[in-house]
Amino acid sequence: MDSLPTLRVSLLRTRTTERHGNAFCRAKGVVASCALMSCCLVVLSLAAQTTAEEYRVYNPHPRLLLTAQRLRLLKRERDRDSMRWHQFSLLVRSAAEMPESGFALALYYQVTGDDAFGKRAVDWALGPGTDLRQLALVFDWCQPVLNAAQSKTLASKIQRLAEQRPLDSLAGRRDRVLGVIATADENQHGEEAVLRDTVEKWWRAQLAPALADGRTMPAPDELYALAELLHAIRDNLKIELRDDIPEYFRELPKYQVLGNYPAPLEAPENEYRIPVFSGAAQPDLDRAALARVAGLSMVAYDNNALENQFLQGWLIQDRFMLQGTFGAPYEFLWANPYQPGLSYFQLPVLYHDAHSGALFVRSNWEDDAVWFGLYRGEAQLFRDGKITVLKPPAPGAANPAPIAVGDASVMWGTAPLKFSVEGGAMLVVGLKPQHKYLIETDDEEMREAETDRAGTLVLPYPEERSAGVRISDSNQNGVKSGTSTAGSSFQASVAKP
Repeated sequence: MDSLPTLRVSLLRTRTTERHGNAFCRAKGVVASCALMSCCLVVLSLAAQTTAEEYRVYNPHPRLLLTAQRLRLLKRERDRDSMRWHQFSLLVRSAAEMPESGFALALYYQVTGDDAFGKRAVDWALGPGTDLRQLALVFDWCQPVLNAAQSKTLASKIQRLAEQRPLDSLAGRRDRVLGVIATADENQHGEEAVLRDTVEKWWRAQLAPALADGRTMPAPDELYALAELLHAIRDNLKIELRDDIPEYFRELPKYQVLGNYPAPLEAPENEYRIPVFSGAAQPDLDRAALARVAGLSMVAYDNNALENQFLQGWLIQDRFMLQGTFGAPYEFLWANPYQPGLSYFQLPVLYHDAHSGALFVRSNWEDDAVWFGLYRGEAQLFRDGKITVLKPPAPGAANPAPIAVGDASVMWGTAPLKFSVEGGAMLVVGLKPQHKYLIETDDEEMREAETDRAGTLVLPYPEERSAGVRISDSNQNGVKSGTSTAGSSFQASVAKP
């Protein structure tokens, strides 16, 4: 009888072991399945990344800037005889002297299909034309009127110029990219090495980080080369360059709006918004046109982005429509009058990029507004239609009185500083770049703030706030900081009348 309990225990243990073993096997199976699924996901992810990073161009012509959707819009503009089409067509058909005739004639040919104008563009490209960007557009847009010999000759010319084009600027890089994309079929897909180098080494390793941290800040007109580069890369490679620095592109439209002097400049053909320039220069209408076109092309690139809708509201005013021989082709190519945009009056009147130190503020959105700008190391005041380049106070001199710009005030100075605020933003400029300071405001706890790359502190206060403010150097309290000297970011300059 004693053997019966032993047998039962033995059987129980056996069954328990079998259950545990089966459960363990099932668990191992689940783990193995999960591991297999993870491996598959990694492989699929790598495969997707590899697909996304394809650098060979397969698109048919036209493959530069004129997507099927944009070409349909332009042809509808022609059918409706819109203002922009009417002006552009008038200039081309009247044989006006166009500064970029290859670009203008090729665009007209693409929209109308009139071979005579396409052949004129080809004649220019095969003859005196040496502008790599225009040659690439003519080659791409005028394929139907190019015979085999002309195509081979023009492709060779483009490839030779592309190899010679300096790459030390946005425009130079853009030109080479357009050239290799246009002639990809004639170059045994030699575009792959150039495009891979552009995206991986130049953009991701050099320019994008420099844009993100403020070491590089293209002028408003230079942004058009960047816009064409964005379009060409996305349209042909399906690579979204903006994803590498999304914050930069979110803030960019504000820069494109507030980086203009308030008062427009009237010219015989139209009015121009004048983008900020150095004090030694003079307004350049071609540069102003390119700054506008940069905005229009950025809106065309992504018209759903909220910030771009404010930019569209700023741009799409008929009095600024480009009607001259230089600007009219661009205006027709990029402007979309059917997108209303949002009122820029809803934008803040203050733009500050803490990475680069760029600062723009205006008193209101009217054309007679007061405007202050700190850009590329130079401070400017625009008032009553005049630009004054401001000089920092001499060492040891008393700090000048604040400059009122609407609800904001701009103050030059070196620490320690004492002043009163009556609401609004206090913009303290001329301090040590990237240096820590202690801020003491009446009835508030002391706090520490660091200046930007240009030595600026932006101190916002509520409208109803009245208080005394004191600024002192944190180094006096043992806080480590940079070693730059006060005012070192400002250029020596002379005030303009």
